[in-house]
Amino acid sequence: MLRLILFRHGKSDRSDPLLPDRERPLTRRGIRAARAMGRFLASAGQVPELALSSPARRAADTLALAMEAGDWSCPSRIEPALYTFEAAELMGYLPTAQALPSILLITGHQPALGELAGRLIGAARLRFPTAAMARIDLPVARWGTVAEGSGELRWLVPPKLLSV
Repeated sequence: MLRLILFRHGKSDRSDPLLPDRERPLTRRGIRAARAMGRFLASAGQVPELALSSPARRAADTLALAMEAGDWSCPSRIEPALYTFEAAELMGYLPTAQALPSILLITGHQPALGELAGRLIGAARLRFPTAAMARIDLPVARWGTVAEGSGELRWLVPPKLLSV
C-alpha cells in the first residue's frame, strides 16, 4: 500500500507584477497556514517518509515552514519536475519515482494537484484551496504501477478547518 499526501502551497503574494512566478513569496496568511498544516500532519501521525517540493519559492517555503512547525524528521528535496500546473505531468512523474518510499508528500500547485487527486480516485472534481492537504491511499506496492481510478481519498483538510 502506498500513501500519497498532496500539499498545495500557501497563499502567495502577487503584489509585484515584475516578480517571476517562481519567485513569488508567501503572504502572512500563507505562512500561518503552512505552519498549521505542518502541526496538523504531525499531530495526526501522518508524517511522510519523504517530502518533495516544486522549486517555486512559495512551494519550497510552504514545505519548509510545515516541516519546522511540525518537527518532521523526514528527508526532503526540491524536484524540478514538480513545477507544473498539469496533472498529466504529475501523473507521468509517479512511474519514474521507483526509488521513493511508501509514504510520499508532494508540495505543488493548482490545478495540477487537484486534478491529480481527482484522477487517482476516479474522475472526481475536488476543491483544493491554498495550503490544503489530501491523502490518497493506493493499493499497489510500487509507484510505477499507480493507475488512474485506483486510489482512495482518505482525507482532504483545508487550513481553515484548523482555525488558521
